Amino acid sequence: MTATPTATAPTHEPPPAKTRSPLWDTTIVTVLSFVLALLIGAVLIAVSDPDVAEAATYFFARPLDTFQAIWETVSSAYLALFQGAVFDTSASSFQQAIRPLTESLTVATPLIVAGLGVALPFKAGLFNIGAEGQIILGAIGAAYVGFAFALPWGVHLVVAILAALVMGGLWAGIVGLLKARTGAHEVIVTIMLNYVARFLLAYLLTTAAFQRTGRNDPISPIVEETSQYPLLLGDWSRLHLGFLVALLAAAFVWWLLNRSVLGFQFRAVGANPSAARTAGINVERSYVLVMVIAGALAGLAGSFQVLGTEKALTGGVSAGIGFDAITVALLGRGSPVGTVLAGILFGALRAGGVTMQARTGTPIDIVLVVQSLIVLFVAAPPLVRAIFRLKGTGAIGTLQISKGWGA
Repeated sequence: MTATPTATAPTHEPPPAKTRSPLWDTTIVTVLSFVLALLIGAVLIAVSDPDVAEAATYFFARPLDTFQAIWETVSSAYLALFQGAVFDTSASSFQQAIRPLTESLTVATPLIVAGLGVALPFKAGLFNIGAEGQIILGAIGAAYVGFAFALPWGVHLVVAILAALVMGGLWAGIVGLLKARTGAHEVIVTIMLNYVARFLLAYLLTTAAFQRTGRNDPISPIVEETSQYPLLLGDWSRLHLGFLVALLAAAFVWWLLNRSVLGFQFRAVGANPSAARTAGINVERSYVLVMVIAGALAGLAGSFQVLGTEKALTGGVSAGIGFDAITVALLGRGSPVGTVLAGILFGALRAGGVTMQARTGTPIDIVLVVQSLIVLFVAAPPLVRAIFRLKGTGAIGTLQISKGWGA
């Protein structure tokens, strides 16, 4: 006689808890980092304002005066920052109203491609600190072709851009070659090459080939009009074709990293050089190629300076863009899209900071502090989560440069 099977009661397991995607979690941390930096910046603005300091002397007698002075100071400073970076609400025409936005995009243009030149080597496990020198070499190549040759319109600009790409790529290629052949640390080599590039530029501007006729100060001749980036919106704005070129460069880097065999090799080397070598990837070749491409991108930023905005080669042509590019790449977490957005943000802060200082007298150094705080908080997601009491894994969004971090 067979026993009848007994029915078992169905088990009711709780559904798995919903988790946020890493991209969403990273976005929240980045936005909160920006908000937190602005709050600390507001404290610095209030502390440095003389009206707030005067109202604070009789705080216990009339406390509302102090709070009102703080509000007026901070709100007017950030309003001026917004009007100088995005939209001027006090302008009399639409062109004047959106001119701050176009200025922010103009300032952001070299920051984007220079940031890409720093972010790309991250994927291969390299830290490119030499964007400053690569920008200088790219500017030298673009400027010389721009003022020393007479070529047809269109051809002249292309040749000048190619010169910038080649000069920047070769300069960074030295770093990749030394890394591949001798194991020299790229951070030390790029820092030293920054000094070499700076003093090379200073020397060239004293030679007859680069010094403007009739001038004794270090400045080159103005580049020919045929080699300049065309303006996108007319004479009322400085925004030039280089901005679209920068977006194309970002699209190229995205394709390179996500759709090409070479990009896969870069990411494999950045994740684990030993495993990549075991898999048959030429690690040394990857080091050289990634630095050449990164240097070419930074050199392209140099062409934006001399062919787009400055129109001549000077000792300050790099304008510290190479160092700002490091923070742009860090804020963008090494991704092309993030680098573009970070470049635009920093361009807006740069452009708006000048207006904020001119209209309210707020020191522009506070904008630099805000930039630094943004990067600081982005680099420390657990700190931001602790301040705002957010749940999430501390690993999401952390900077893992040695592993090629963020996709």
